[in-house]
Formats: sequence, C-alpha cells, structure tokens
Amino acid sequence: MDNSYDLISIGDASIDVFMTPTESETLCQIDTKECFIAFSYGDKIPVKDLVFSTGGNAANNAVGSKRLGINVAIVLTLGDDSIGNLIIEKLKSEGVGMDYVVRQPGTVSNYSTVVNYSGERTIFVYHAPRTYDFPREIPAPAWVYLTSMGEAYLPFYQKVVEWLEQNPDTRLAFNPGSYQVRAKNEDLEAVLKRTHVIFVNRQEAGKLTGADIDNGKEKELLKALSSLGPKIPVITDGGNGSYLFDGSKFFKAGILPVDAFQRTGAGDAFGSGCLSAIIKGKPLEEALMWGTVNSASVIGYQGPQKGLLKESQIEEWKQRFISSKVELGEF
Repeated sequence: MDNSYDLISIGDASIDVFMTPTESETLCQIDTKECFIAFSYGDKIPVKDLVFSTGGNAANNAVGSKRLGINVAIVLTLGDDSIGNLIIEKLKSEGVGMDYVVRQPGTVSNYSTVVNYSGERTIFVYHAPRTYDFPREIPAPAWVYLTSMGEAYLPFYQKVVEWLEQNPDTRLAFNPGSYQVRAKNEDLEAVLKRTHVIFVNRQEAGKLTGADIDNGKEKELLKALSSLGPKIPVITDGGNGSYLFDGSKFFKAGILPVDAFQRTGAGDAFGSGCLSAIIKGKPLEEALMWGTVNSASVIGYQGPQKGLLKESQIEEWKQRFISSKVELGEF
C-alpha cells in the first residue's frame, strides 16, 4: 500500500475528440441572439483541426495537480475497451498513480465529441452506464478530490464518506458535477459536511444553496455554501473572476487578459491550480492566483490538459498576473 500520495483524485475520465469546423457562413452559422450553431443537413462538414485528449474532471485534476508538483493517484472505473486503454496510457505518461483503477469486463468507457466554434465549445457526451467500484485497499493521503460521476454515483459517494470517516485526517476537496448539482439535498449532505474546500461556478452555487446568484450577492452566496458544511467555498464566475471565503474573510481574484482559443477545462484547471497551492501551504490569496493563471493558460490551447501549467512555469505566470495589475485581495 502506497501512503506517499499527497492527493487522490476520484471521479470519471473519458477520451475527448475536439473538432474545429471551418468557420464559413455556408457551412456553419451562429445566431448570436439565441446562440445556435447550424450545419447544413446531410452535408460533409470540413474540419480544420482534430485533437484527441484525455478528459473528465478527475483526470484533468490529476494531470493538473501532478504537473504542479503534487504526488497524485486516481480512482477510476473504466470499461475493458480500447478507449479505457488510451485513458490509462495517457495518465501513466503524465506520472499519475494508477494503482486504484478498476476495469469492468464487458463494459465501455466514456467518450465525448467537442465542437469548438468561435472560442466556445459544444459537447456531445457519452457516459457509459456502469456501477462504480470503490477500491478495497486505498491509502489515506493528505487530500482527496471528489468530483463529477455518472448517474449511478450515489452508492459510491456513500462509500467515500464512510472511508473518510475512518480516515479523519484526510481533507476533502469537492467539485460536484451535473448529476450532483441536481441531486436532492439529503443525497449530498454527508459529503458537504465533510468537505474542506468546494469548487463550483456561480450557477452551481445557486442550485446547491437556493440562494440569489445576482451580481453583488457573492458574499451571501459564499456564506450559503459555507452553511452547508464546506470550510472554504470557492466560486468561479467566468470573466468576473473568482471568489473565496475562509470563514471570516472574503477574497476575490480577477482574470488575466488573454485571448481564449476555447474554454474546455478552464474550471478544472482553476481547481487543480488552486488546490495544489493550498496543499503546498500557500496563502489563500496566492491559491486564487495559481487557479487563475492555470485556467488562463489552458484556454489558450485545444483540449482540457495541453495548457496545464508545470510547477516550473508558475513563477513566470505569477509575474504576468502581477504586472497585468489583475485584481486580487479582500472584498
């Protein structure tokens, strides 16, 4: 049993294919008022760029944290297909610990097709129907990152909570996915009460708490999240930046002025950057900075992992953050 991990990331992974169609009015149109992408029915649509990447929140977190100097393993349940093989190969190449990956015979793995157009992405997601297996033997690291899982997540989450109760010194970072955000309050109650840091966007925070998400209500929203159990709620809000509450003080970070190639993985990059800084004992303001620059780097590349920063790049990006006079501090 390896007890040397700083972090274990728990959730799902997939293979994502990113397609960038030729931006021609005759082939693809976007109605900016209603935000639809339209393709000519029955046509062959030229694609000018095609990229394959490992994706999924847990995989993005594991790769992002590993690059920032965190010794990380991942807990996954995969199919026994070629997609599962590709996921394992990619994560191994990044140095992620694979001791707790389960392959289920006769099942397939998750797969997504992402259409990148005008800097935004539209995702066709295939979540393979499965039951999730919790590893029989798993070490107690300093931190666990629990994130999005498919429809059958609840029994697995309950096992995670039971395991955390047996390992009270392990801190939990929680990043709920769409199934979790839509869940009944009682389904997430035990997880939220055990959570040390939660990462959500403004809309997710509103759904979890029922609180007002209007601009100017950030402090109330952070307090509402905190009342559910998390000691440090963190809210990301796109171009408005990010917000954090440590139980007594409120902090805000703006965003770096960078052009986005696409925004896939921006939230995961923020989470892995911010959490890695916290694990390393950095002040919470600096953790917001790490999350911000990691996210800013990722959106300059195709896919959720290519632009994830390495630890050796953080200082350069911190100086860029400071020289750009990005807002950072209490609010």
